[in-house]
Amino acid sequence: MTDTPPGVGLPQALSPEQATALAKAHGLKPLGARPPFVDYCRQLWRRRSFVWTLSSAEAEEKTSQDRLGILWTVLNPILLIISYFLIFGLLMNTRHDSSNFIGFLTIGVIIYGFSSAAMTRGTKAIVGNTSLVRALRFPRAILPLSTTLTEGLMTAPALIVLIALMLFTHEPLTWHWLLLPVALALQTLILAGLVMMGARLLNISRDLGNLIPVMIRLLRYVSGVFFSIQHRTRNHEIISAILEFQPFALPITLVRQCLMKEYPLVWSYWGIAALWAIGLFVAGLWLFWVDEAKYGRG
Repeated sequence: MTDTPPGVGLPQALSPEQATALAKAHGLKPLGARPPFVDYCRQLWRRRSFVWTLSSAEAEEKTSQDRLGILWTVLNPILLIISYFLIFGLLMNTRHDSSNFIGFLTIGVIIYGFSSAAMTRGTKAIVGNTSLVRALRFPRAILPLSTTLTEGLMTAPALIVLIALMLFTHEPLTWHWLLLPVALALQTLILAGLVMMGARLLNISRDLGNLIPVMIRLLRYVSGVFFSIQHRTRNHEIISAILEFQPFALPITLVRQCLMKEYPLVWSYWGIAALWAIGLFVAGLWLFWVDEAKYGRG
């Protein structure tokens, strides 16, 4: 029996470059590879019905955990409104900032409550679902997006109370009310972008999660929830503009323009809100996509 000379009759080993090229030629992709950004957006769009189903199911599951169920989504803002009215409206005398302070305060509490809940829960969408991220292959942005949408659905019952209260406090029913869904859609896009940014940051360092509640509390006090920014900063134009047009305060103002007669429509506010919504959503999605292959590996 003769030995085969080296290199004769044996298959040559492929170099890494050749193996990669061969895999691409046969449609194979590396495990956990990040798709191109445009393809990533297409994948998200194709799964839009799944995002809706996941969000609605999660919202229903949350309300079913309590005995009072969906009633808590109404009671919580009502209790906050009463507390803020006593503390800020009466003790700190901010009720003169609006001719309809109850309606003014209710809008601030409910709209900011949506922002607060989305930021608090949405930024934890990846670190709180590590097992799911590791087990299944899907666009990870689905998780923060569905959490944001879930909080929007959880806010819907409180919005019904808000509309009823506006009518009870004799706010005139005008065509401006039809813009309410537009204002809420802009707020949802703004929050989705911010949530995706926050989810990526928390995946990098979970310690940053301790700062989010602090940030949310601080923003509550500078977003015009229980006082008029224009009224309180009328002698400081730059500060007033910064506070009014920051992305947590602006949606509150838009809803007040929709539902309150003392807040006329100012289209420049809507234009700035649209720029925030598009800019933050695209930037948030892109920044989240950059780390797509790293989620679930920590």
